[in-house]
Amino acid sequence: MHSCGSPLAGRYKFGFGEEKLKNGNATVGPSIRRVPEGDNRERLVCDDCGFVVYDNPKVVVGAVCEWDRRILLCRRAIEPRRGYWTIPAGYLELHESTEEGAMREALEEATAKIAIDALLAIYNIPRISRVQLIYAARLETPSIAPGEESLETKLVDWQKIPWDDLAFPSVRWALHDFREFKRDGDPTPRVNPAGKYGNI
Repeated sequence: MHSCGSPLAGRYKFGFGEEKLKNGNATVGPSIRRVPEGDNRERLVCDDCGFVVYDNPKVVVGAVCEWDRRILLCRRAIEPRRGYWTIPAGYLELHESTEEGAMREALEEATAKIAIDALLAIYNIPRISRVQLIYAARLETPSIAPGEESLETKLVDWQKIPWDDLAFPSVRWALHDFREFKRDGDPTPRVNPAGKYGNI
């Protein structure tokens, strides 16, 4: 076992070693920022064995969920943007498909069981290194309730969406894209509005 915690001396391995960084043990393991051989940008590297930490963008999955022409919204119980309204969404977990992740987030945030209809949109938020995959979905029943990350959940008509109290720009995009999808049925995934990158 080498000082970076990798059993593979001199080999690059994705993901391994990140726990040591999170636990504050940055003096052992990948702690030098430099451009590794064969790469073109700075990474955290172990000076002893060459192990590289690849800090890549995170994937967020979620869904615009409908029941009887009403949209499921959740009021956030956590930061950032606590108290603001959003669609159920969150980080994709290891070993989970994006569809499974969107279904899990709806269950966790609103105790809602959903059926996925289509990939609605792919949004890029480069300022925080996030990619969002948002699905169009149907609630299997109108039974919803706040999960641990929600203060409140509700089904709302389009005219009653609290536009001024939405948590993030991408929530607004997703709602408008969902309405367009329901109107024209075009299954082509939408993207960021022109020139918009999710700045609050």
